[in-house]
Amino acid sequence: MSAEPQPAGLHPGLPDWLRPVEDAARSITVHDLTRFMVPDDADDVRRSAVLMLFGEGPAGPDLLLTERSHTMRSHPGQVSFPGGSIDPGETPQQTALREAEEETGLVPAGVEVFAELPELWLPPSNYAVVPVLGWWREPSPVSVRSPEEVHAVYRVPLAELRDPVHRITVIGPRGWRSPGFLIGDDHDVILWGFTGGIVARLFEYLGWIDDLPDAPERELPAYMLGGRPPRNLDVLPNTEFEERRR
Repeated sequence: MSAEPQPAGLHPGLPDWLRPVEDAARSITVHDLTRFMVPDDADDVRRSAVLMLFGEGPAGPDLLLTERSHTMRSHPGQVSFPGGSIDPGETPQQTALREAEEETGLVPAGVEVFAELPELWLPPSNYAVVPVLGWWREPSPVSVRSPEEVHAVYRVPLAELRDPVHRITVIGPRGWRSPGFLIGDDHDVILWGFTGGIVARLFEYLGWIDDLPDAPERELPAYMLGGRPPRNLDVLPNTEFEERRR
């Protein structure tokens, strides 16, 4: 018996639980994720890409995240998607996969890129960031490849990100507020800022989570407050996500 034809635009290898993400990527707009669109007249915009990689591990569907080294001079301990600046001649997909390989040892051949989210603009740094969505079709071992840059690599179960028990409101040193999540084996690592904002906005759009303005408040630990202003896109806090929870 021949297989039933797939609806147009669908990637036949995706698991059923990931279909809503694929569908959402075709309809979500930049305004569903942020207030900031890349302006047509913006000068010297720095193009970048991050990999939002969905896999299926021992604890079920999960998301790949990295934790920046605690000794870095800019935003130590920041949790982020693998990613970085787009090199000349690269596409966002190529950049996202290259950076993930460099940071975690991920084997790009085992990843099926199935969509991109709208390009997001971070005005303070003039970064234009493309979140690339991938399905980890053939998982490969991942680990810290450069201790000077990466403190830890996580496969965070989606069930934990969706559980209100692990949701927080992050309070910054100047009083700003940002949606956050507690991740890690002991749920003592804070996911917040740009990356936390993308997770929160996309999951809300999918109906996977609800906004929790009354989530327990947590201040950032001291090791995350030292250093100079951030220079890399994957560690930049986004004032849009901060202001949203005021």
